[in-house]
Amino acid sequence: MPLLRRLPLVCCCLILALFVSAVPLAAQDAGDVRFPAQVQQGSLVIGKVPAGSQVHYRDRALRVSGYGTVVLGVGRDEAGPVQVEVTRADGSRQSASIAITPRDWPVERVNGVPPATVNPPAAIAERIRREQAQVTEARVRDDDRVDFGNGFIRPVEGRISGRFGRARSYNGQPGAPHSGMDIAAPTGTPVKAPAAGIVTFAGPDLYLTGGTLLLDHGHGVSSNFLHLSRIDAKVGDRVEQGQIIGAVGATGRATGPHLHWGMNWLDVRVDPQLVLERP
Repeated sequence: MPLLRRLPLVCCCLILALFVSAVPLAAQDAGDVRFPAQVQQGSLVIGKVPAGSQVHYRDRALRVSGYGTVVLGVGRDEAGPVQVEVTRADGSRQSASIAITPRDWPVERVNGVPPATVNPPAAIAERIRREQAQVTEARVRDDDRVDFGNGFIRPVEGRISGRFGRARSYNGQPGAPHSGMDIAAPTGTPVKAPAAGIVTFAGPDLYLTGGTLLLDHGHGVSSNFLHLSRIDAKVGDRVEQGQIIGAVGATGRATGPHLHWGMNWLDVRVDPQLVLERP
């Protein structure tokens, strides 16, 4: 065979050999149970177990994908270590212990907030309770999609004006810790889906959060986008990563235009910044 005709075949074989040799041996071990040894407070933890395993974290049975992917959330105040119990299809058991790195939570002082949103009258307080219950209900979805496993992008570019987990005071009064990441941007700036998902809640005028949209990424992982000036998707829509789902605004309890991007694993709030930093 002439040399030039043999070159493509030689190159293909060489590329295949390099690819196979680049796969870590541990990744080829179907019996592996792999979780990070240590994570920070507020982390979304993705692990790998043998397909067909049953996985428990505290009192919860975790969903396991067909490939053995499993996810859980570590809360802001978790001290750890946390234990994940795995029962393989053959009945053998293995426990994974994850150490928790504590974080510093300085106080963020937010001034200039409309007083009625800090100390609402009884009728408004009932509206807030009702609206928050609707949002909470939308977070209980737990299906077998693994959109969360394909990586996340920032929904909007801009200065980070508020960070997850920091204790907050509004007009000098103590409030709940900040539940997401605030990104300052002009009103009307398009907001993109950070990962693919299904819209589970869309409300244009919630009292505290204004224009509010929830996007479910599977296995109980969801994103919420608050203070929107416009919502471009409806409940039940599937959106892809990078698709425009709304626009930045200053609706609800806000002192200026910004996007609040929060993330949850079921009822556990996690830090979107840590999700972006995952390798």
